[in-house]
Amino acid sequence: MASILVVEDDDAIRDAVRRGLTERGHAVATAATGLAGLERILADRPQAVLLDLGLPDVDGLTLIGMIRAASTVPVIVITAQDDDPTMVKALDSGADDYVVKPFGTNQVEARIRAVLRRGDRALAHEPIRIGELVIDEGARTATLAGRRLELARREFDLLLALAQRQGQVMTKREILAEVWQQAYGGGDRSIDVHLSWLRRKLGETAAEPRYLISVRGVGVRLVDPDAG
Repeated sequence: MASILVVEDDDAIRDAVRRGLTERGHAVATAATGLAGLERILADRPQAVLLDLGLPDVDGLTLIGMIRAASTVPVIVITAQDDDPTMVKALDSGADDYVVKPFGTNQVEARIRAVLRRGDRALAHEPIRIGELVIDEGARTATLAGRRLELARREFDLLLALAQRQGQVMTKREILAEVWQQAYGGGDRSIDVHLSWLRRKLGETAAEPRYLISVRGVGVRLVDPDAG
């Protein structure tokens, strides 16, 4: 169970998210404006914040910066704005994840679990272990079956981003925004090339994958090949 704050001005969406997460055992508080949400963050210290960008009193991107000035709470943007420049700006402003409406409660809850896991690992300085793959974010190293992988900076960043969402599909749009930090447009080939390099270093191919599983037309996910 996690304590979650939903900052959303649409009554129907706010109530639906609150109800769905409450039914799954979470403690959910809500706010209909940005400033009310900021006050609740400072007073209640939730474990995660779901934040709409189209708020009536303050721009959501501006609010992210205000939150970051006062708190390290994970912020997941929930918005109908699906254009890539907005996504990049939100992540660059300090958001931890980005979900486009309409979305299901299961998807949002999975994103919450992911950002909380990343926070727990950062506090504990624990490497990410997926099968025989070990990724140490602090040392920026990765090993496979005890053997050091020689990864370029972008390769390591891509592997880390996928590992932090173990089992979840990352779209190419999300990869470009988080790893390349650029808007979508012509970056597919670069991602494909880096994935190909990563596969080679992980001892696999696109035809016979083990860790990196492509989901046609969607993206790619990193899995434990020995888990079920």
